[in-house]
This record gives sequence, C-alpha cells and structure tokens, in this order.
Amino acid sequence: MEASSAGRPRKPRRRWKWHVPPALVHGGESLDGVQVLDELPDAMGLLLWETYRDVVVWARTFPEEREGLFTPQAHAARLAELDAAGLDPALAEALRAAAEVVRAPGEADEMEVMAACRAAADWLDARSLLASAVTLATAAATAAPAHAGAAFRVGQLARKRAENARAETWFRRAIGLGRQAKDWTSYSEAFLGLGNLYRQRGNYPAARRFHIRGLRAARRHALRDVQGRALHDLFVISMDTDNGDEMELARAAFRAYGPRHPRLPRLAHDIGMYWLSQGRFTQALEVFRAVLPRLDDVCDKMLVWANTGRASGGAGDRPGYDEAWEQVWTHAGQWDDRPNSPRALLNLAHGAASLRDWTRAERAASTAREVAGRRGEGHVTIEAESLLDSVLRKRSLESAPTAGEAGLADAEDLAEELVRSLRGSVR
Repeated sequence: MEASSAGRPRKPRRRWKWHVPPALVHGGESLDGVQVLDELPDAMGLLLWETYRDVVVWARTFPEEREGLFTPQAHAARLAELDAAGLDPALAEALRAAAEVVRAPGEADEMEVMAACRAAADWLDARSLLASAVTLATAAATAAPAHAGAAFRVGQLARKRAENARAETWFRRAIGLGRQAKDWTSYSEAFLGLGNLYRQRGNYPAARRFHIRGLRAARRHALRDVQGRALHDLFVISMDTDNGDEMELARAAFRAYGPRHPRLPRLAHDIGMYWLSQGRFTQALEVFRAVLPRLDDVCDKMLVWANTGRASGGAGDRPGYDEAWEQVWTHAGQWDDRPNSPRALLNLAHGAASLRDWTRAERAASTAREVAGRRGEGHVTIEAESLLDSVLRKRSLESAPTAGEAGLADAEDLAEELVRSLRGSVR
C-alpha cells in the first residue's frame, strides 16, 4: 500500500467497472421470434425463424454443454430446406453459415455466427422487412453478447421499426459494451442512436445532449465519419428548434464528410429542408431534384419525393406537386413499415395547403397524425394536428360566403323584389 505525502497509507485506486445493462430481446409476442412468421408466412419466413431459434438456443447454452444439442440429421435437413426454398443467393449463403451451430454446435465460432446473422439482417433491412431484420440482428447480438457493434445494430433496426423501448435498451447496452471493449466507433454511434431516438420522440434537449456526447467521443478518438454524422444530426435538431446555428453546423458537417462522402446527398437534402423552412422554395426544389437520383433506399426516396411536393406547392408548381403526390402515395398500406412516412405525409400536406388543395391537405395531414401516433412520434403528431386544424378552418372559410358576398346576395334579392313590385304597380 502506497504512503501519502502526509505519511498516511493511501488507499488503492478503485477501478471503475462500466455497467452493461441488459436489453429487451422481444416485445411481448406470444412466441419468441414469431414476428418473422407474421411478416413472412412462407418457406423463407420459416427458415429465418428456425435460424433465429437455433442460434439463440445455441448461444444460451454453456459451451461445454453444446455438443449433442441438435440431432445428427438436423443439419442435412436444414440444407435441404434451403435448397428447396430457392432463396436469393446472398441470403441463402448467410443462413447456411448460421447453420454451423446445428452442424457442429461444440465448434461453431461466435463471431462467424454473428456475422452470418448480421448479413441476413442487412439483406432483410434492404428490402424493408424490418420485423425479420430486427429478429436476425437480435440473433447476431445474442451469439456474440460482448460485441458492441451487434448490439448497436439491433437498436438501429428497432428504432427504424418504431420499437422505441427495445431500441433504447440496445443503444444503452452498446454504450456499455463499447466502453468495456474500447470499441469507440460503436460507443459514439450508440450515443447518436439514442439522440435520434429522443429527437423522434420530440425530446430535443435530451437529443442534443446525446449527440454532443457522441461528437465529443468521436473527436477524442479521431473518428471523422462519426463526427460528420453527429454534426449533421445536430444541424437537423437545430433546424427543428430554430436554434440559430444551423448554417454553421451544416458547414461543419460538410467539412467533416468531405465532397465524396456517401451521406452527402442526405446532408444536401436536409439543407434543402432548411431552405424550405425559410421559404426559399426554388432553391430547395433544385436540391431535392438533384438528390433523388443519388438515393437507393426506398424510405429515403419517399421522403425526398414528399419534400419535392412541399417545395412544388410553395413554388406554385401544381404538375410537380401532382407527380410527388403519386410517388408518395404508392406507399399507402405500408406507412407503418416506412420510418419516414409520418414526416413525408406531413410535408406533402404542407405542399397541398400551399396550393389551397384542401382535400389532399386534409387527407395527408390526418394520415400523418394517425401513423405518427402509432409510431410514437409525438412532435409529428402535434404538428399534424396543428396543420389539420388550420386546413379545416381555411377550408370552411372558403366554402362559407363572406360578409360581402352575403350582403351582395341580399341586395340582389331585394332589388328583384323591388323591381317586381314596381313593375306590378304600373298600370
């Protein structure tokens, strides 16, 4: 034991053990992983559910007890199912790799199993099969329970699906795991994930705090890409709250990204949204139309089409608005599976209101309110209700005769009566 300068023995320095909280594995469904079968009630859905079940059972079994966990025929049967299902080669390859837990449960490597399940989750996410994507990502994180990146991916997909409680637990778990493993990329990204979750809920002060923590961590560890995303998200928060430092943050995000960064189209889109909020409709419209060909994600394209509609409405371009309306409304029936749909519908409603197209404005705003309510997006719900009230009020004012019109009608009626009376009195 060391001695202090005063001669007293100094207590040994206590090592801080970073707490890693548990995460929600499922959200109250009757059977673990059954949401896959609800989303895909076919052979592919059954294979995905079987993969999830096998990986989770394997992961939750002590390594020394895994030998003999599955029957000797199970692996051959699984491969036969995969061959018969006729799956996309990329997905089939991922599921074959995950089936190693069935072939050799005592030898399967957790990192390889995790990578296989993540590949399947990414394939499903790219096709907007979010329930299945979350489930396979959960299998990946269960297979490698100390992997911060796998935990972060579950949070990311759960937030995308509006499973906000589940997403928060996985983001917080990723922070703890990242700190323990010194995985600073996952650590800082998880703060951004939490920040975006709180922004979705309308809690902007908390969202800002989490993004600043993520930005500081990224700067400490020279993570330029994460710095760019943090600054980009802070710009969006500032734009939503009229903080006054929007363009400073936008320029900082652009510098951090650089001119060839794959997220540059998204930043350009968000700057276009800022110009839209300033009433610079023509500038915003030019940016949105330039961004559209650069996007592959279905949800991102839907949002940009909606914003094109809002800018077209503001600029008085009805044909441009009509095209945007048709493009966005092709997603009807899938609103709950499209993370951007409440905001897209709201922007489409704003564009219709600018054109005084009250029927479309009412339809889009009321749908935005309903979808945002189901997805727990409080700030969009409030904005949609406000716009809907405004639309209904203006519509009723336009349909009702004004005081001048009513007076004119009364005067005309009186004039007719007077003329008839006068003509009748002439003999």
